Parts: sequence; structure tokens; C-alpha cells
Amino acid sequence: MELKKVIVIGTGTMGQGIAQWFLQQHLDVEMVDSNHDFAKKSHAKILEQLDTLASRGKLSADDVAKFKPRLNVVTLEQVDPNSDLVVEAIIEDLEVKKDLFKKIDELMSDKTIIASNTSSFPITELGKNLRDSRKPNFLGLHFFNPATIMKLVEVINGLETNKDISNEILSWFNSRGKVAVLCADAPGFIVNRVARNFYGESLRAVENYDLKLITEVDLVMREVGGFKMGPFELMDLIGIDVNLNVTESVYKAFFDEPRFKPHRLQKEMVNAQRLGRKSKKGFYLYE
Repeated sequence: MELKKVIVIGTGTMGQGIAQWFLQQHLDVEMVDSNHDFAKKSHAKILEQLDTLASRGKLSADDVAKFKPRLNVVTLEQVDPNSDLVVEAIIEDLEVKKDLFKKIDELMSDKTIIASNTSSFPITELGKNLRDSRKPNFLGLHFFNPATIMKLVEVINGLETNKDISNEILSWFNSRGKVAVLCADAPGFIVNRVARNFYGESLRAVENYDLKLITEVDLVMREVGGFKMGPFELMDLIGIDVNLNVTESVYKAFFDEPRFKPHRLQKEMVNAQRLGRKSKKGFYLYE
């Protein structure tokens, strides 16, 4: 498989990371967002991040100079229809995603592979409104935050995904330093299904907002459990609102199975706009 041009739709934290990672693989990247001004700000943040990496010796100045012209912001109607791959990274809302995929299907050439970065929705359901001829070229590509650093990519086949294409995608990512794994098309796939208990049991252990208990749980999971980050530190990094959305999605997909039930404390934190690092306060405070 040879990928030359990628479209990333959704330019929030995850979309930015995905776009930057593809850019650093020497691909042309188009960024799209329903809020065009927001997409431009995301574009500027990526360019700034590239300069920072160059100043720290992580990237060469020559590479950064080559990367920058290859990253562009366009509207959905302006995307190159002959692009090799489209990655959707918008809000975790099933109907919104399905509507978007229908539009993408109509815009793109038949050869284009369309993928969702969904963290929980079944790929077969997401591709329900696609043309029959497109469904073999539709799959899940679930990156992890920050996408430029985290190596894991979950590759998920829908019921009608062409297995040759997903196998080629697996090989392509692995050849670029990622660790790509094939997952069953089940709610939460591998990581987010297993991780619900990592977060859920930790929330139940503290029950209410108690910084001392929260700090102790994180300490135990790092020092004894061997995790690089504790559950509350990780929720702050991911975004407590994002974590809650995934939990609610998995809970509903498993027909309200109690072990996946969202915790009241998660909802309280979101209602208080304590979303984690991105809002400068979550379970912990950030400067």
C-alpha cells in the first residue's frame, strides 16, 4: 500500500495529533472542521509544534521546512476527491458521524479508503449509510492521544470491510513505527473495553471528589501496578468529558451492563467544566 494524501476531518486534540503524525510521515494532509476558523487555529498549533520539535532536535529544520507546505486547511467541499485516505475524528456522536460518512462517500473517489477514529461505536453500524461499493473500503482506525507519541493503532474491520485492505493498512502502520493490531468490531474494541474497569473501579474507590484519595489511587497504580499514569491522571490527559462519552457509549452498547456504568463523579466533573488538562483543571490543577 502506498499512501500519499490523507484528509483528517475534525481538528480537535485528537485530529491535530493524527494530522501531524501523517504529516511527519511525509504525506500531504488536508484538515477539515465544521468550524473553519478553529481548523486554522489547529493548523497554526501544528506548525508551532513542529518548530518546537526542531528547536529541541527531535526533527530537522529541513524536514520541518518540507512539512509545512504539505499541511493545508480546506472546507469539506474543497477536499481532494482523489485522496488515498480519509480519517474522521469528530465528536463521538453516532448519528453525526453516520451523516458525515454519507457526505464523504459522495465526495470521494471510489478508490479512497474511509476510516473512523471512533473509540467505541461499531464500524458496521457507522458505515450503514454508505454505498455498497464503498463498504469494502471502510474501516476503523483508532489512534490514542497523543497520536504523535502513542504507538498503538486499533484497526477494526466492519462486516463488509475488504480484509486485504485492512491487512495492508496494518502492515503500512507497522512499517512506520506504529503498533497496529486487528480488533473485533465490538463496543470499545480492545483498549477502551478493558480500560472501563481501570477508570470505573478507581472512581468507585474514591466515590466523591477527595484529592488525597485520588492522589493515593494514582500513586498505587503507578508504583505498584506499574502503569505510567494513574487513572485520574490519565482521565485528565484524555479529557474527562471524552472519557465520560466513551463510558456512556460502551455502557449503552452492552445494554446497560452494570460493570460499564458511568460514575456520578465523572458527570459532576464535566458539569463543573473540570475537564482535565485542556481546561487547566480536572482531578488536578494545571498552570
